[in-house]
Amino acid sequence: MKGSNTIQLIGAIGSPYTRKMLSLLRYRRIPHKITWGQPELVIPTLGLELPKPVLLPTFILPDEDGELEVATDSTPLIRRLEAISPDRSVLPADPALAFIDYLLEDFADEWVTKYMFHYRWHFQADIGNAATLLPLHFRVNLPFEQHEQMKEMIPERQISRLYVVGSNDVTAPVIDASYRRFLQAMEAHLQAQPYMLGNRPGAADFAMFGQLTQLVGFDPTPRAIAHQLSPRTVAWTSLMEDLGGLELGADDWNSSDQMPATLRGILTEVGKMYVPTLLANGRAFQSGEKSWEVEIDGSRWTQPTFPYQAKCLKWINEQYRALETQDRARVDRILAGTGCQALFLESA
Repeated sequence: MKGSNTIQLIGAIGSPYTRKMLSLLRYRRIPHKITWGQPELVIPTLGLELPKPVLLPTFILPDEDGELEVATDSTPLIRRLEAISPDRSVLPADPALAFIDYLLEDFADEWVTKYMFHYRWHFQADIGNAATLLPLHFRVNLPFEQHEQMKEMIPERQISRLYVVGSNDVTAPVIDASYRRFLQAMEAHLQAQPYMLGNRPGAADFAMFGQLTQLVGFDPTPRAIAHQLSPRTVAWTSLMEDLGGLELGADDWNSSDQMPATLRGILTEVGKMYVPTLLANGRAFQSGEKSWEVEIDGSRWTQPTFPYQAKCLKWINEQYRALETQDRARVDRILAGTGCQALFLESA
């Protein structure tokens, strides 16, 4: 089955990764069309096999021979789109800056998503909001009886999976404190410049935006916190929805030697919260342990071992080791004192 030049994706309003990729496609002015729905229902009608696992969004795009294939996982998809269309790149040309962008994208995808999943399924107001609206995002004219069934089924399934991201009564205050610090760091940084690494968005911006579409725009509890602590983040999330009209300049990226001090607040949260969990998960995976425990921010954190995040740790280190000596030194200067260097010391 030959494809066209239009990228197709299947996703959901309530999926932060769908929103990440849709905003990126708009910014990069890549022709695309989106089907709001479930890949399990859409993909078979196109004569294609479902991906394993099924994730949102699911992309349908041409392979090297022009044949349509199904693909998921937003981070490699961003790199694949760069190869398809190099204009309006979201990857900095400076290798040191590109590494920082990669690290921040991974933080957003794998840690900021913990905020999202926790708030959505921990508090009753958020549970009720999600249970009511998520089914209607797939089909707004869903029959009443079916809607009522899904309102019960979705929370039961999702609440039972809170342990997967480490959310429980013990870690709830830790997650909440991290979210609040993240918002305060974003507020300070967005006062200095409009995007993470300068005057144009990188992959990390779209990753953070995707999670914030839910935290700021959908779930009641984190939305109220965001409005209280970081009006700039609230406004930024709205602006990031469609950057197709943003015109770019040659010097829109920061220089890695002139990084605004405000970025340190975000990187420090990476080092304080995400790095310890990433390393503990990596050790458990290497030892074949099914779960792990680590102290974070003065509290005990326990969760099942997640093979994908073990891959994330491996990929981060591969990106770091691939840097030339001088570029690695510049990365080290940016990360100095943030706690992020432990990623490389332990995995050396």
